[in-house]
Amino acid sequence: MTDAIMATGLVKSYGDVTALDGLDLAVPQGTVFGLLGPNGAGKTTAVRILTTLLRPDAGQATVAGLDVVRDAARLRARIGASGQYAAVDDHLTGAENLEMVGRLYHLGTRRSRERARELLTRFDLTDAADRPVRGWSGGMRRRLDLAGALVAQPPVLFLDEPTTGLDPRARAGLWDVIAELVAEGTTVLLTTQYMEEADRLADRIAVVDQGRVIARGTADELKDQIGGDRVELSVTGRADLEAATRALAPLAVEDIQVDAAALRMTVPVTGGAVALTEALGRLAAERIAVRDAGLRRPTLDDVFLTLTGQGTGKIEETVR
Repeated sequence: MTDAIMATGLVKSYGDVTALDGLDLAVPQGTVFGLLGPNGAGKTTAVRILTTLLRPDAGQATVAGLDVVRDAARLRARIGASGQYAAVDDHLTGAENLEMVGRLYHLGTRRSRERARELLTRFDLTDAADRPVRGWSGGMRRRLDLAGALVAQPPVLFLDEPTTGLDPRARAGLWDVIAELVAEGTTVLLTTQYMEEADRLADRIAVVDQGRVIARGTADELKDQIGGDRVELSVTGRADLEAATRALAPLAVEDIQVDAAALRMTVPVTGGAVALTEALGRLAAERIAVRDAGLRRPTLDDVFLTLTGQGTGKIEETVR
């Protein structure tokens, strides 16, 4: 399978801060590639280089067969991009925003108008199409920005945290749009803070930290890397949480993750259901009241936390 995006040894620094430190990527054509990492890991810098908005200090990259530095002008006509914040003109209507993008891509007035109406329908924005964008909600503006990235039907699409600010219904709708685009042959590079989004959409994933890829593979392959089952349970009070941590420490094969605010804990174990039974026995022996308990496989959140040492949502305490 041909790689639509190739990057080798990308380096980018801002003064004394190294944003990318030898980043390597290979994204097969017609797939969704998820780029995950904590804030400051270098994800957005990588996207800005691949979309010709930044020049790397070292290394090489090609997108759709074109060099991101030597062929930057030609490449811009073959990619679409949506950043973390909606880049729309507040003084234009929704339709006018998309028509303007079409004309910038030299689609012509008629085709630009047709394409604008197609995308307004696809993103459920028809009712607001002829109203100035300054009166739109944040979620509507986000969907319009995403529609703008698709005006020229680019073969390669870069989505930098595309569903930030969208409600669950709008997010699910965007997932459907991305799946349709990939089925038609589009290649998508996706950065996201939502692990369920990467799990649902990405064919392959790279985890980036401190400007380098530290792990790569399918979602299942990454989950297998950290291995093991998890006993998840919640208790009724902070004292019970501390007592449960001590009681279950002998069963834990890695650090126990504790969410003190929610009175929940996650214990990495081996042995599956046998480990769950033993855990419940130990808690009963200590007279610790358990609200609920269960056994589950690792998630991408577990992968993210294990590989980067940082959570993707609320701050967690790590205890032995």
